[in-house]
Amino acid sequence: MPGKSKDNKDTGNITKNKVKIWAVLLWLIIWEAAARFIGQEILLVSPVTVLSRFFQLAASVEFVKAVFFSFIRIIGGFFCALIAGTLLAWAGSFFPWIKEMAAPVMAAVKAAPVASFIILILLWVPSRNLSFAISFLIVLPVIYTNVLYGIENTDKELLEMAKVFRVSGSRRFRYIYMPEVMPHFRAACSVALGLCWKAGIAAEVIGIPSGSVGEKLYEAKIYLQTPDLFAWTLTIILMSICFEKFFLFIVDKVTEME
Repeated sequence: MPGKSKDNKDTGNITKNKVKIWAVLLWLIIWEAAARFIGQEILLVSPVTVLSRFFQLAASVEFVKAVFFSFIRIIGGFFCALIAGTLLAWAGSFFPWIKEMAAPVMAAVKAAPVASFIILILLWVPSRNLSFAISFLIVLPVIYTNVLYGIENTDKELLEMAKVFRVSGSRRFRYIYMPEVMPHFRAACSVALGLCWKAGIAAEVIGIPSGSVGEKLYEAKIYLQTPDLFAWTLTIILMSICFEKFFLFIVDKVTEME
């Protein structure tokens, strides 16, 4: 691909590390052994108990509603930040004053504790929309920074050649910018998807919106329902991993088309 740098290849490969099955099985065995050694379900439940409780919960309508409630808001915040961060990065790459204005805001968002934002945003928005707002805030600087880096590190010689030969803007975007930016975009999405789930669920646990996964986690903690706590945590992990795999698969397919 034209303009594809070694740095971009390395950036893309970072997100493709495989989780080995043997490592997962080893940790499950250690978990099972620890649960049996402790012998108190209120402190640590076995993976078998967690899996059993997960399937019990998954069979209920309440479970489906809670998953849908949290999923639609957290992923909604992710997509809005994805669009906003990408557009802002493109604007910042062509208009330095936009980049200069955005820099302190992005730095503040990245540095400030998530809990501070959650409490502050609770003053402005209803708790049911809190996970959307937090997901948006956490994802925005990640997408913006990576996309901006990719644009600014696009091969300048290729851009000069395109200018000399009067290559159209759409062809420049497809054949010069896209190959350079996509690896950084993919890496940003991989990181941002993990962060948005962590921050979004944390927001729900603090804001306790009715019918959310965060509310279920909070109730499990209050009533010392450790199997439920682990089962809901497993649910969050599965939602995060499955959506990330699906989304990055789409991104990879788009990249291969270039």
